[in-house]
Amino acid sequence: MDKNRLIQLRDLYRDGLLNDTIPFWQSRILDPECGGYLNYRDADGSLLSTDKAMWLTGRIVWLWSRLYNTVEQRDDWLQFARHGVDFLLKHAFDTDGRMFYLLTREGQPLRKRRYLFTETFGVMALAEYGRASGSQEMAQRAKDLYQLIQKYNSTQGLLDPKVIPETRVCRGHAMTMMMLSMSQVLREADPDSYYDKVITNSIDEVFRYFFKPEKRCLLETVLEDGSILDTPEGRTVNPGHAIETAWFLLEEARHRHDQGLIQRACQILEWSLEIGWDPEFGGILYFVDCDGKSPEQYEHELKLWWPHNEALYGLLLAYHLTGESKWAEWYERIHQWTFDHFPDRENGEWFGYLRRDGTVSSTIKSNHWKGPFHLPRMQLYGWKLLEEMIAASK
Repeated sequence: MDKNRLIQLRDLYRDGLLNDTIPFWQSRILDPECGGYLNYRDADGSLLSTDKAMWLTGRIVWLWSRLYNTVEQRDDWLQFARHGVDFLLKHAFDTDGRMFYLLTREGQPLRKRRYLFTETFGVMALAEYGRASGSQEMAQRAKDLYQLIQKYNSTQGLLDPKVIPETRVCRGHAMTMMMLSMSQVLREADPDSYYDKVITNSIDEVFRYFFKPEKRCLLETVLEDGSILDTPEGRTVNPGHAIETAWFLLEEARHRHDQGLIQRACQILEWSLEIGWDPEFGGILYFVDCDGKSPEQYEHELKLWWPHNEALYGLLLAYHLTGESKWAEWYERIHQWTFDHFPDRENGEWFGYLRRDGTVSSTIKSNHWKGPFHLPRMQLYGWKLLEEMIAASK
């Protein structure tokens, strides 16, 4: 990529974030009556549901706090984040210290999941907001919740198992990925060497259990010892998750100046793009069977916004760290398809759910899963990375 292209992309990401994505959400989703955010919206921003997902609330708090910490210390951004923090602290926590997944508008609990993903985004929200506000109380709450997650994640029997453990014990890639990412956020807020140990352990788990050179992929679910489970679940590749893990690893390699880790992370990135790219219609498939068999997920052919967001940032980072032209070529391919299909030219922001051929499957802009996180994170991180790349270019 030449310098002019880097500048063009920098401006696209920066302006898309500050002039489209952030205003779209900030002008619509604040709930002044009950607190928190009313994010469940259709394409034009109209409200579709008043129930509130706490893992998305955590993501929103993290994002606006991150903007405050890395872009500009704007009072409206900090207050927007505080609105979510207050709701979380008042309503989101159960008596055991864990978090509810779904609440009513007023804050009454509707659902609590056996997974720990809501808590991981609670940690990231409190840690980033603690940095932004200078609140030691929030920083400590983040660390306490982090310790609780580790306790539940490492103590057999505390969480309900997905399958009967006397019959089969499996391990999933998602929690390893989240421990890696969450620890990186905490380390930035609180540079304690303890987080380096957790990150190192997470990296070891990725390559020991889920990294499969013989299949050229990163698997989502394996048996307890890392061997392949020959069922549709065990053969599942989620290209978006694998690509996201790859750039988490690349960021860690950059932090540690570890060239070996860069190469291993790039292997994951390359395999995930090869297996995930749709050769007929373009774009990244949602789920793929590593042996080329029919995936069990009914939605496997959909093209979702977030794997494309993760790929765009991951490819820029790979190109920046290696200088290899293949990453720039992959980037341009993903960029073209993504910007041709996902942006909503009429209402702003991006569609989230496309059919295999790239036509819109659902006009929903935000639900209990999609919201202001993957897209603005990609725009923010891409903008900042491109600034580095421009500065380094001749």
